[in-house]
Amino acid sequence: MTIEVLIADDQAMVRAGFAALLDAHDGITVTGQASDGLEAVSLAARVDPDVILMDVRMPQLDGIEATRRILGPGYPAAKVPRILMLTTFDIDDYVYDALQAGASGFLLKDALPEELVHAVRVIAAGDALLAPSVTRRMIAQFATQKPRATAPTNLLADLTDREREVLVLIGQGRSNGEIASALFIAEQTVKTHVGKVLAKIGARDRVHAVIFAYDTGPAEPA
Repeated sequence: MTIEVLIADDQAMVRAGFAALLDAHDGITVTGQASDGLEAVSLAARVDPDVILMDVRMPQLDGIEATRRILGPGYPAAKVPRILMLTTFDIDDYVYDALQAGASGFLLKDALPEELVHAVRVIAAGDALLAPSVTRRMIAQFATQKPRATAPTNLLADLTDREREVLVLIGQGRSNGEIASALFIAEQTVKTHVGKVLAKIGARDRVHAVIFAYDTGPAEPA
């Protein structure tokens, strides 16, 4: 299956560079480019992409609000896209808000070309981009700085003790392999637990499981 990508960034050279890079790889095609948030919202409804690379800071409408609108109820698109936020170190404060808006991860703009391609494939596959250590530090930082939201803590009661342990480790940004090592269980067993945790708390992916873990209390920064 070809992954269809929409690129939203107010810098033409950035858009062109990303488009050329992604189009050069088998199984990925760029179906649209937007220069601001409003255009991204409109274009996403028309081209119906699988993945959107969304810059955080754009004129007219920023990437966070554009993400909220695209992932909000009643959006006129055949499928719900996965959104990968593009950020730099000087705008890290916006990333947690972007994740709460529904984004499935974020990538630094100075990432290596192969990292961008990998990120697109990971996001398209339905996973969340949480593996890099820099992401773990940022998630922990935002979670401690932001006031805890009112999350449905009753959902925690549906988790088994083991699933709760897995949720705590997800909240620390641990990979399945790391969770397996920490709990002395097989990685395949971890995958099963993760799937059950996501289903029970209603999280779209691991990113939103992280947010849930912090908002409801069981997770603290590693």
